[in-house]
Amino acid sequence: MQNNWIKLAQDTIEQDEINDLADWIKQNNQLTKGPLTKQFESEFAQYIGAKYAVFVNSGSSANLLMYYACLEQGKLKNTKVIVPAISWITTLSPAIQLGFTPLLCDADQDDLGVDLKHFEELCEKERPALAIVVHVLAHLNKMEEIRSICEKYDVQLIEDACEALGSQNKNIKAGNFGLAGSFSFYYGHHISTIEGGMVVTNDRELYNIMLSIRSHGWSRDIEPEYETLWKASFDVDEFRNLYSFYYPGFNLRSTDLNAFLGLSQIKKMDHIVAKRSANYEFYKKYLGDKFFYQKSNTDILSSFAFGTFAQNRLAVFHHLKNNRIECRPLVCGSMGRQPFWIKKYGEMHMPNADKIHDFGLYLPNHDKISEEEIQFVSEKFKEVAIPI
Repeated sequence: MQNNWIKLAQDTIEQDEINDLADWIKQNNQLTKGPLTKQFESEFAQYIGAKYAVFVNSGSSANLLMYYACLEQGKLKNTKVIVPAISWITTLSPAIQLGFTPLLCDADQDDLGVDLKHFEELCEKERPALAIVVHVLAHLNKMEEIRSICEKYDVQLIEDACEALGSQNKNIKAGNFGLAGSFSFYYGHHISTIEGGMVVTNDRELYNIMLSIRSHGWSRDIEPEYETLWKASFDVDEFRNLYSFYYPGFNLRSTDLNAFLGLSQIKKMDHIVAKRSANYEFYKKYLGDKFFYQKSNTDILSSFAFGTFAQNRLAVFHHLKNNRIECRPLVCGSMGRQPFWIKKYGEMHMPNADKIHDFGLYLPNHDKISEEEIQFVSEKFKEVAIPI
């Protein structure tokens, strides 16, 4: 038996980074949102290839901010939104909380993103204003086709790229295919700021709306040109503007303490992506062709975890746990079968999403796991797993 646990995430923040953070705190630097937040936003936007980035306190807040900014920008033709059935709770919950009508879309049988046929059927029938995609375990959706469908039906597209930091196709990184994209810096993700998230966009107006909504709805953080315009629109003088609120916003801010960690973490991204990509290939090698494995046309795969199926998933879970290996259900399974959805809308069944819900699981992948550990995980999985 393995002596130490093979975890889903390990030492995302390394000891030297913790030491550097402690030294920085001792210098009596500003800990609340300040200059390091802006620096982190700038460097992250540059890494993704976007014009703008907004640092927030979680990936969940990033999704909330995206939805609400799209709503407040006033360019949506209605409040219908397509959401993948295979997603995370906070990919969907902001839509419900903010009064959208969510339309669940079935999953693609290979990359586990949205099924193109069902996606277009929903666009044609429901004529939604907005769609969000999730790059499940870092595998990009079929973005060229999805963007074409969105253009055909006049649908704004946003991305939940929280599991896909660093994945790219045709030199476009996840998060930069649509109007805006969200990321998470929770401990278990590619990089960590303890808690934290980011939204990227190339839309300048949306960027300024997000800056305002992030901080209560005031104008202190927005660009001077927009501040001048907003003040003039409501005849607000310089003094009154200090406590004037142009949107009914939130406090979604993170801190310079978190940004300090982010600046050190982002320097490691090339290594992290390369290691996670290599680990994905090791899993394919050691599991073989007997079991399903998630696949996509992603040119550079920053693999979040290794997704697969087992008929006897619960037995696999217990066997792996007994051998000190962590695993999880494949994200949340189908949102249409989650308790909160059933209470509000009734149970919803979709063939591919149901398969993932009943049989899907994922195995550990991070930049600290070794090839030998992946081989061990694969062997223990194959000892009991029954393929679909």
